[in-house]
Amino acid sequence: MPRSLVSAAPMSRRLFLNATGAVSLGAAMSACGVSTGPVSRADIDKAMKTPTELTFWTWVPNIDKEIALFEKKYPAIKVKAVNAGQGVEHYTKVRTAIKAGKGAPDVVQLEYQAIPTFTITNSLLDLGLYGAVWLAGKFVDWTWAQVSGPDDEVWAIPQDTGPMGLLYRADIFAKHGIKPPKTWDEFAAAARTLHKADPSVYLTNLAENEAAAWHGLLWQAGAKPYSLTSKSDISIHVNDGVSQRLGDYWGGLATEGVISTDPDFTDAWYAGLNKGKYATWITAAWGPAFLSGSAKATAGKWRAAPLPQWDTTNPNDGNWGGSTSAVLASTKNPIAAALFAQFLNSDPDSAKMFATEQSFFPATKTLLADDSFVGATPSFYGGQKVNALFADISYTVSDSFQWPPFLDQAATDWTDTVGKSLADKTDTGAALDAWQQRLTTYARNQGFTVQTQ
Repeated sequence: MPRSLVSAAPMSRRLFLNATGAVSLGAAMSACGVSTGPVSRADIDKAMKTPTELTFWTWVPNIDKEIALFEKKYPAIKVKAVNAGQGVEHYTKVRTAIKAGKGAPDVVQLEYQAIPTFTITNSLLDLGLYGAVWLAGKFVDWTWAQVSGPDDEVWAIPQDTGPMGLLYRADIFAKHGIKPPKTWDEFAAAARTLHKADPSVYLTNLAENEAAAWHGLLWQAGAKPYSLTSKSDISIHVNDGVSQRLGDYWGGLATEGVISTDPDFTDAWYAGLNKGKYATWITAAWGPAFLSGSAKATAGKWRAAPLPQWDTTNPNDGNWGGSTSAVLASTKNPIAAALFAQFLNSDPDSAKMFATEQSFFPATKTLLADDSFVGATPSFYGGQKVNALFADISYTVSDSFQWPPFLDQAATDWTDTVGKSLADKTDTGAALDAWQQRLTTYARNQGFTVQTQ
């Protein structure tokens, strides 16, 4: 099955990869007393009172509830939500419609890592010209860095996030005298201790097919695997020193046999979670809600902790998952579409609805400090305030990580090289070199000038 960096699953992860907002565009503009550049306040008022139908391609379930809030505020605007698929299917349809010059939606759901694929082809509307710049302070800094450009361009509005953490089986840890590891050295020692004591249990599973998790771990380690300096110039460093350290670490544990490398989001993987084969899951903020529905047999046995650190004096985290709302440049209704994307993800009621109705993890600072959200004590996690933990983690995610404009290729090549080396217990360092070479060749064949040093 074709895989995007965050692909579909039996209970799709993407159902857990969204959240939102804080203030409306109108309130932001009124407070600042400014116009929106080439789009005036009068133009906006006129457009929002003109009968208009927008088409929105999204995989979010039951999003009609959030759309109803927008339509109540702007009764002249109607929004038709269309589920065009998930992962590769979704993006293929979007690209096909753009290329054909017909059938494309006004507003489209995009994961953070997909944004460069569309900005490089000038396919997205700059929402900064429609007031979005005034929303920057409402979102966690790193999320805004993912959707904005160096000249105040705003290519999308953050909807949800996936700051990474560690879910662990408290009962298994207690049985073997293991404490949540604070460093990756402690994590490795615990992996060896646990598997020696009980060969049927692994401290964790690093899936051979999960390029998204690897990128999140790169992000946490401070790696900068990609840097797009212009539309035709890119730096690729997926086998640099930081990456090699990561490869040595995980490749070493896989070769020792003290972690498993089972493909994730498969029947066997779900069974492993329910039967206690894995004592931890390195996941993201959407993981707690996902796990509570997928491993019901283990209710009450799990707890959450931050990821172990490479440097405890400078805590850092990565992100896995999350999505945004973007407007295609081809829209015939740019003002209405831009205001819809902003309202959907910044209106307080809409934002909170995503968190409560769809269990998405927020991108906005207001919701990350909301007592009703961070104060939740789910019984599945023994009453631990899991949302509060991940809210704190969200503020430690670096804002310097970038994605390439050919992410599907990067993910496929990772699986064929690094992922395969983990599964086969072969040289992960050599696999990183192979991944680097593959991506470099691909990028050059696509017309990019590639820097590798």
